[in-house]
Amino acid sequence: MNARATTGESNADLPGVDLARLAEWLDAAHPGLRRGDLDGEVIAGGKSNLTYRIGDGTSTWALRRPPLAHVLPTAHDMVREYRVISALDGTAVPVAPAIALCDDPDVLGAPFYLMGFVDGVVLDRPKVLAGLDPAGAQRCCELLMDTLVDLHEVAPESVGLADFGRPAGFLARQVRRWHQQWEASETRPLAELGATVERLDAALPEQSAPAIVHGDYRLTNVMFTADVSRIAAVVDWEMATLGDPLTDVGLLVVYQDLAQQGDTIMPRMVPERGFLTARQMVGRYAERSPRDLGRLNWYVGFGYFKLAVVAEGIHHRYLAGKTVGEGFDHFGAAVPLLLRAALQALEED
Repeated sequence: MNARATTGESNADLPGVDLARLAEWLDAAHPGLRRGDLDGEVIAGGKSNLTYRIGDGTSTWALRRPPLAHVLPTAHDMVREYRVISALDGTAVPVAPAIALCDDPDVLGAPFYLMGFVDGVVLDRPKVLAGLDPAGAQRCCELLMDTLVDLHEVAPESVGLADFGRPAGFLARQVRRWHQQWEASETRPLAELGATVERLDAALPEQSAPAIVHGDYRLTNVMFTADVSRIAAVVDWEMATLGDPLTDVGLLVVYQDLAQQGDTIMPRMVPERGFLTARQMVGRYAERSPRDLGRLNWYVGFGYFKLAVVAEGIHHRYLAGKTVGEGFDHFGAAVPLLLRAALQALEED
């Protein structure tokens, strides 16, 4: 979906971004940044926050903003996302350069930010995956885990993020917060939900040492260089905070298990094509990180629970007709399956 507008023109073709209003704001807040008429398109792939390619004929940026409707409390925080990519610039964790932040919802209907557009490879489509040989697939998995260790080794205070979260009581608070998110998104009662929350609360592990947590780390949330020799940028930082970094590892196991199946949430990525299994990826993490992974199954159960809540929120927006793009019609059916998988992981813990 493409659109073009100059200052003063209306733009109804790009959902969530009025290019004329964006041009006015850029000229007022960042004089000289825009050098020509703006054009833009929705970048496919996002199931939560919306991402657009914006250009002025000279420069190209990526714009991030929250969904068009049903924005949950504490979710989709553009200011936090902008802050964390600004802080990580120059560290071992590759991020897109932060360009401009607007926290005024009157401009586009919600806060948003611009970052440098990274032209990389995202492993989110069958065509891209088909062009990846087994050696490249394995390398992508190894780079993913090495970068996660690098992230978890960044000292928050060294990059100005000492106050970015509250690590004390993080796990209990996360379970409570995601339960509240469920209650705000629920489209139908599910018995598995209550059982999952009860088991998570009853078996909280001792927390790992605090670190920067990405919150949604997976193979489809990083961009690789064209030759997949390195990660060009880690993206989608909307859930980033300070807390127990093993929540990233547990959720990654969930995503990689789902990728073995190739379902609604992840494209099919199997060992026969060179992709590492979840167990192998955890092993790669353990080789470089000193963290104790003995209670990882709890974190896997929490990961399935968290993903079920996210899927229910997407399903809620889909039922309301407020999703942008395709691929949203199967999320509702995935929710009870994710909750059952959460219960199974917690039983194994």
